[in-house]
Amino acid sequence: MMERIALFIDGANVYAAAKRLGWNFDHRKILEHFGGYGTLHNAFYYTAVPLPMDDKQKRFIDALTYMGYTVRTRPLRESTDEHGDTQRRASLDIEIVTDLLTTDARYDTAVLLTGDGDFERPVEVLRARGKRVIVASIPEMTSYELRNAADQYIDFKDIREYVERPGYRLPSEQRGETRGESTRPYYVTAPLSDADDR
Repeated sequence: MMERIALFIDGANVYAAAKRLGWNFDHRKILEHFGGYGTLHNAFYYTAVPLPMDDKQKRFIDALTYMGYTVRTRPLRESTDEHGDTQRRASLDIEIVTDLLTTDARYDTAVLLTGDGDFERPVEVLRARGKRVIVASIPEMTSYELRNAADQYIDFKDIREYVERPGYRLPSEQRGETRGESTRPYYVTAPLSDADDR
């Protein structure tokens, strides 16, 4: 029997990894690559969104949905620290843990794209239930505890040829060329058609 695979992508964490790596991810290729481990039964993508969403952000989420992802979003919230600096953040950890644990009857292996140590305990719970857990990220952004809890660890650099979106530059590499795109919380602008690509 083919191994049933479920994919869980922590969008903010993968975006931060992409910025460090200096190259970008193709979400369709991610589906194909990890789907090749067996039969892909579920693919979840978690991301924070500013409200209201602009057209580009809406296209990004629509494209992910069209590819087959179940997209979970939370609005970005602004907070000001004691120095008067404004930060925009939203945590989707609860959503990820909820989906990991409530859909476990539908998969044999969970592939978790994050390095966040907060997922150590849920990973241990899944393994105690007989599930296999693969964590994929980059070493410098992966907690030792999470890496230790997983059955297998995959460094993004080792699978670059299978998951990279060639020719796409990160917003941080476009400074001075475009209008403030470097602040967007998205690491890919996934068009619905090639004609829309840049």
